[in-house]
Amino acid sequence: MNEAVLHRALTVAVLVLGGLTFVGLHFIVAPYGRHYTGGWGPTLRTRTAWILMESPAVLLFGSIFALGQHRTEWVPLALLGLWMLHYVHRTFIYPFQLKADRKRTPWLIVSLALIFNTLNAYVNARWISHLGTYSNAWLLDPRFVLGALLFLLGKWVNITSDTTLLRLRARGEGGYQIPQGGLYRLVSCPNYLGEIMEWVGWAIATWSLAGVSFALYTAANLVPRALSHHRWYRETFADYPSQRRALIPFWL
Repeated sequence: MNEAVLHRALTVAVLVLGGLTFVGLHFIVAPYGRHYTGGWGPTLRTRTAWILMESPAVLLFGSIFALGQHRTEWVPLALLGLWMLHYVHRTFIYPFQLKADRKRTPWLIVSLALIFNTLNAYVNARWISHLGTYSNAWLLDPRFVLGALLFLLGKWVNITSDTTLLRLRARGEGGYQIPQGGLYRLVSCPNYLGEIMEWVGWAIATWSLAGVSFALYTAANLVPRALSHHRWYRETFADYPSQRRALIPFWL
């Protein structure tokens, strides 16, 4: 089979997975983090789980990128930089910031994440380094500039929001608390909003079906998760701010 045909089929598979994930998560809350209730089979430490399931997005992506015929060109290298900015932090820094020594994550979740991240790493790395073609002028194209700026803004929102949560947990007071400040004044899950912004920016910057498939999958995964978090906050804290939305200020 021609690789371009295979790549397109796998890209469509990511889109289909996104649709199935979006529907499934309206019936089942993914059992990890605050929503873990046990009964989901064998588990491993959450920190180990994070590193393991996110690793393909760094190691496999980088390896596939290095095999592409456009790997030394400026636009693919710029896109590689954006991707690694997110995933090196997510894989090798964020897990060690977690106060997660006793928390467990089911192997089921880790396995599903490994499958998706492997598929997604191939689809996006192969596109930007081999199957896609970008001239150096793309670096000044409004679509690349807008996409890169949206990605960077989303990364800033994601990291600053995660930092707010990490500081709450670092106080050692035990249990969950209501996060305050920043975009938490408006939504329950600005960290998820930031991550969605990143990959929408990626889709615009790459101007590709591969990028769109990942952006849609991210939204399909995180929108239901944000709604579950928002519902959990309102059920857990009687004084939870009533004006907050789940994910998008003033709307959702």
